[in-house]
Amino acid sequence: MDDLPLQKIAISGATLASIIQRFSSSPGDVDGLLFGNVTHVTPSNLLDDDIPDSSSTRSDSSTLVATITSYFCSGTVNSFYDSLGRLDLPALSRSLGDRGPGRSLIGWFIGRRKTPLRPSMREFAVSVSLSSKTLTLNPSDDSLNSINFPPCVFIVFTSPLSDQLIHTHEHRAFQFRRSTGFFEPKSMDVINIGPAFRGHYGAFCPNSPFPWLSSELRDSSMEEDTMNHMRGILKEQRGLDMCAEGFEVGRLSRLVGSDAANYTSELEHLYGKMLAKLEGLARLVEKSSAMVLEQVSLMLMDNVLLY
Repeated sequence: MDDLPLQKIAISGATLASIIQRFSSSPGDVDGLLFGNVTHVTPSNLLDDDIPDSSSTRSDSSTLVATITSYFCSGTVNSFYDSLGRLDLPALSRSLGDRGPGRSLIGWFIGRRKTPLRPSMREFAVSVSLSSKTLTLNPSDDSLNSINFPPCVFIVFTSPLSDQLIHTHEHRAFQFRRSTGFFEPKSMDVINIGPAFRGHYGAFCPNSPFPWLSSELRDSSMEEDTMNHMRGILKEQRGLDMCAEGFEVGRLSRLVGSDAANYTSELEHLYGKMLAKLEGLARLVEKSSAMVLEQVSLMLMDNVLLY
């Protein structure tokens, strides 16, 4: 197939998080292979009166998206190539043997700490070697891969150059173009993270609710402990209600909204009364402390007179 440009690279949030976890938990730099598929993007701006011509057809057919569905991480570097970037075909074949059916090799990645987000000369050589092995690395009978595309995707993972309090990772995706011999930066979409995908979870409801526990399975001692616990909670709640003077916790939700001003004044009045009670209690403690000191002084004076 021709060396066509990719529109973007897509990856699931779970796959991206797994790669970052493998990289962050490894003792050193790592590399690995990326599996997935490359598909045509269906244009969304077609009109009924559009007359397709040859130029638009070519433009639509060249709009491609590479989707990363899984990966293989070696746990080290130079796992399927040497220091000069030449492929180690036996090692590469062993890594490809565990990819599973319907997963084509679409590229590779590397994770290196505190380095710039740009390919090195060795990574350039590895990408050249991989992109020239299209037919041997991706068999044509792959059912899930609609396009026999060269493995030209390359992603760099790295950590910040300076130490930070928050542990972060950075990444950047590229497509190696055989026709130009250069890396082209590509946007990478995380397909199930972000505001656009929050609506997928808004209407979530469980399909299998938890079953009710049969009364026959309940133990009498467990029920007694539960009742004692509930009595303790009710006793504590009554004590709190006496302090709150009718301003229960449920009314706190009304502090947000158009009527918040009325309830805010009530709450301030309640706090004022509580502070008055605390002030009275502090004065009682002060008086009792003075009386205790006076009693102690009298006892000391009596002891001195006796001796």
